[in-house]
Amino acid sequence: MKLSILMPVYNEEDRIADALKQALAVDYPCEIELVVVDDGSRDGTAEVLDRADDQRVRVITHQRNAGKGAAIKTAVDNAEGEYMVILDADLEYDPQDIPKLLDPVLDGRATVVYGNRTFGSHSAYSFWYVMGNKGVTMAANLLFNSYIGDLETCFKLMPVSLYRSLDVRSRGFGMEAEVTGKLLRRRIRPYEVPISYRARGREEGKKITWKDGVEAIWILGRERTRRRPAASIR
Repeated sequence: MKLSILMPVYNEEDRIADALKQALAVDYPCEIELVVVDDGSRDGTAEVLDRADDQRVRVITHQRNAGKGAAIKTAVDNAEGEYMVILDADLEYDPQDIPKLLDPVLDGRATVVYGNRTFGSHSAYSFWYVMGNKGVTMAANLLFNSYIGDLETCFKLMPVSLYRSLDVRSRGFGMEAEVTGKLLRRRIRPYEVPISYRARGREEGKKITWKDGVEAIWILGRERTRRRPAASIR
C-alpha cells in the first residue's frame, strides 16, 4: 500500500521546514508520498519549499489563497497512493501518530480512521475553542445517531478513491464537517485512535474562528437532509 500524506500550507514560513522534516522522519509501515499544496502563501513559504530535496515530496502551488478544502482537493486530485491522510503544516499534530492510524487498516479492522484528540490544559488553545469543537462533534452525533469523538480532527485517513467519491465542495475549514457528514450519511463510521495534540494561539498564526464552527453545523444539517447514496464504499 502507498500512503499519500496531504499537506495544505498557507503562510507557514516559520514552520514548514520543521513540518516537512518531522513528516519525512517517521518510520512508516508502507511507501509514502508527501503532497504539499502551497495555497497562495505571501510570506517566504514558497522559498522554503523550493529547497525541499526529498524525492518523496511533491509541491503544487495555488496562485491565490483558496482555502483548506480547495488545497486538499488539489492534493487529492494529484495523489498517487491508495490511501490518504491529511497533515497540517502548523506543527499542532505529530506525524509520529500516523502509523497508529494505519494499524487498523493494515490488519483489516477499518477502512476510515480518525485521530481523536484528548484536550488538556497543555493542548487546548482556549476553553471556547474546545467547547466549540465538542459542540460541532455533538451536533454530528445527534444528527446521524453516531458516537464519534473528534469531528474537526485534521487526521482523517481513508482510501483516496473514497474521498474522491465524496465530492467535497467546501473550500475552507467547512470541509472537515462535510467529509464527516458525508461519511456518516453513507453509514461509514470512522474508527478512532488517540493522538497527541498541541494547539497554537492566534499570535502563532491559528486561523480557525467561531464562524467556522457555525458553518460546520450548517453543513452537517445540510448533509443530514440529503438522500443517502444507493451504493457506498465501505
